[in-house]
Amino acid sequence: MISLRRIDHVSLLVTDVEDATRRWCAQFGLVERERDDQKARLACDDEPFSLELVAAEAPGIGHVAYELRRSCTLDEARHHFEDLGVDYEERDGGLRLSDPEGNGVLVLPYREPELRWTPHARPARDQTVGHPRKLGHVNFLTGEISRGVDFYTNVLGMRITDWLGDGGVWFNINSDHHVMALVDKGYSHLHHLAFDVVDIGQMRVALDHLGRHGRWLGWGPTRHGIGGNIASYVRIVEEECFVELYCDMEQLEAEHEPRRWPDDRLSSNTWGPLPPRSYFRFDAAAVASERESLEMLGQPLPEEVNA
Repeated sequence: MISLRRIDHVSLLVTDVEDATRRWCAQFGLVERERDDQKARLACDDEPFSLELVAAEAPGIGHVAYELRRSCTLDEARHHFEDLGVDYEERDGGLRLSDPEGNGVLVLPYREPELRWTPHARPARDQTVGHPRKLGHVNFLTGEISRGVDFYTNVLGMRITDWLGDGGVWFNINSDHHVMALVDKGYSHLHHLAFDVVDIGQMRVALDHLGRHGRWLGWGPTRHGIGGNIASYVRIVEEECFVELYCDMEQLEAEHEPRRWPDDRLSSNTWGPLPPRSYFRFDAAAVASERESLEMLGQPLPEEVNA
């Protein structure tokens, strides 16, 4: 069997490493750990890094990396994949494989932390005031939800936390409500990566800061029924994704049983409206509509071309 401990990092493809590094550090309070012309690695707190930016011709997702538990070795993960007949390759000190829609997954060995004390008791390194506490989870749009569930549960050993009707599923690997989610929208795309903040007060400061940088919310702040977290979704035009800032996520009991939530407004947002249609799209028309809140002004979002 395989047993994952936590999400380690997200690797994004960017068209300009220097520009992307500057933006992510200045706007989200991340710290640069290392950089060259082809790659940069950025951290939230005192972890080695949680966001990797890799030079490419077009933006996209490189991979999502997960760390194994201390009790599960890389050799055991190899044998697990081989027993299932799953192809993988040795890459970056871990095992690289792909989910059913071609999204990269990197499985890394357990890494003993430099100090095992709680974060606020560890000596400060070079973090900025107001930085996120950690990278918490990712969410993908999918056109293959059944195959995705099979992969993330049987191949990667994640556990199902909740379903939203038949069209959304959330997975856990520790006490956090989810580390990964799939929402069926007919095609595959990284929807968001999520940074944990202390509370809604820190979120307010962060959103004021992002607004001054010209960023806007695609949706939020919301209070999710599923997961319970307070969340705000910031549109990242350059990397064609969202960043979720969140706090107050539900912590699961050891013997949690998956729930099936009704596909209604309260499951998504106990505070108010469902997201605009643009929230699930990354084309130019959706971005333009969202930037000026055109849906809220009564101008319908045009159909996506070649959706």
